[in-house]
Amino acid sequence: MHKILLTSLVMAAFAASPAAAQTTGGLVTPFVGVATGTPIDENRTVYGGSIGATGSVIGFEFDFGYSPNFYEIEDDFGELGSSGSVSTLMGNLLIGLPLGRVRPYATFGAGLMRSNLDVFDVFDDLDRSDFGVNYGGGVMAFLTDHVGIRGDIRHFRSLQNDDLDDSFTDPGDFDLGDFTFWRATAGVVFKF
Repeated sequence: MHKILLTSLVMAAFAASPAAAQTTGGLVTPFVGVATGTPIDENRTVYGGSIGATGSVIGFEFDFGYSPNFYEIEDDFGELGSSGSVSTLMGNLLIGLPLGRVRPYATFGAGLMRSNLDVFDVFDDLDRSDFGVNYGGGVMAFLTDHVGIRGDIRHFRSLQNDDLDDSFTDPGDFDLGDFTFWRATAGVVFKF
C-alpha cells in the first residue's frame, strides 16, 4: 500500500509540471565510492548504480549499492576475523535545480537494506533484511548533452518495527533503527 502511495505521489508531481514532462530524460549512473561511519569505524568501498528519470525540477531513481567488505575485521593471528557485506536498494525522489549543464540536487527515499555477517569463522552467517531510509544530495555536471559526471553523498538508516505482535504492519510501527552509515560516491552519468 505504501509503495503504491509513494509511486502515485511521484507520478502526480510529474503530471502537475508541464515543464518537467517536456524535458524529462532518463539517467543511468554506475558509481564507486566509500561508506563511512560504519559499525567498525572504518571506511569501506561501495559499488553500484542508479537508474531513473528527471524533469526540469523533479525526478526519481532506483539506487543499488553493494559493499562487499563492510564488516571485515582482521585479527593479529588471522583466525578470528569477521567479514560481511551490506546491500541497499532504494527508491528515491530527486529535487534538482538546473543551471545549464550543472544540476545540484537533493534526494530522499526508502527501500531495503540487507546485511550479511560472518563472525569469527565460528558462527553461521547472520543475514538480516530491514526497511531503511536515505537522504542526501549531490551534483551532476554534463560534459555533453548525454554524458557527465556525478558526485553524491547520502545518509542511510535502518527502520525497526516496534510492534512485533501486530500481524499487519502499520507505518506508525516503525522508528529509526541503530544501523546507520554515510555513503559518498562518484560516477559517470548517461542521459538518454
